[in-house]
Amino acid sequence: MSNFQSLTMDELCLALCENKKTLIIYHVRSDADAIGSAFALRELLRLMDIPAICACSDEIPDRLRFLTDGVQGSVVLDEEMELDHERVISVDSASPAQLGELFGRLHRYVDLMIDHHGSGTVYADYYIDAEASATGEIIYEIAKVLVRMGKIGAIPPRVINGVYAAICSDTGCFRFQNATPRTFRCVAELLEAGAEQGEINRRLFESKTFKQVKAEGEAANRLTLYDGGRIAAVTFPYSSKFALSLSDENLETIIDVPRSIGGVEVAFTVRQPEDKPFFRVSMRSASEVDVSAICARFGGGGHIRAAGCSLEAANVREAEEILLKAVRQAME
Repeated sequence: MSNFQSLTMDELCLALCENKKTLIIYHVRSDADAIGSAFALRELLRLMDIPAICACSDEIPDRLRFLTDGVQGSVVLDEEMELDHERVISVDSASPAQLGELFGRLHRYVDLMIDHHGSGTVYADYYIDAEASATGEIIYEIAKVLVRMGKIGAIPPRVINGVYAAICSDTGCFRFQNATPRTFRCVAELLEAGAEQGEINRRLFESKTFKQVKAEGEAANRLTLYDGGRIAAVTFPYSSKFALSLSDENLETIIDVPRSIGGVEVAFTVRQPEDKPFFRVSMRSASEVDVSAICARFGGGGHIRAAGCSLEAANVREAEEILLKAVRQAME
């Protein structure tokens, strides 16, 4: 995999127990798995009297602020945060590209990576469990080991709820194939421990801003089916984003529009965040097509059925054509 060392769970937990000021980082365009896992790990370290803060290239999306209320304000790395730590741990970040500009500032100091993605680029000593539905599953296992080791007395509610949100998010509320028997056993334990599943599910899946709904409506208008309905694509140029006064955060759920159409095997969205020849891609598979392998061709990655990447192209149409060609090759 690399020259970096693969750690066992016990080795990982022993490393985490080292009393060092810790910076926990996670990927750009963060989701509930990244945020829930990072802040759950922060809580575990602080229970062991280890100072820890979380940082990202992006601010926490408003819809996920409930995961961090009362814990930490901004997560955008400032000079004090950058200098005031002794080690860096990344969570839920399969490659340097996913860390955005943080990697350029901290790559020499990333000590550990904790992840569940089956594809990516290792950039530190690592614990990767591709069988885990979410990085949250790994964090929960860490918590149980720390209890067994006597390092913490019990797993607190903030960790329980953060892990539940992480798992629920990455499994699509247990609709996706990455929700395994192991996942359900883990969730059963979380519910027995008091996870607030009703409120968390509502916030993750039943609460959208008006602008998110506007974005999804525009995505439906811009949706195109290809190859007899086997491929669905949505292009979202900067002009549409600007005209509707939308932010990147408002566009997070537009992938749900093409992926929800019956008969679609591969769905993808192409978003243009700025008026520049640069595009962000989200891709989903409802078949055996491995979209993580497709996205890896463009420096991205993820899971077999859910992945993302970025690419440069002259315009949104050219970006769509590049992706269509790659998807069709994968479907042959």
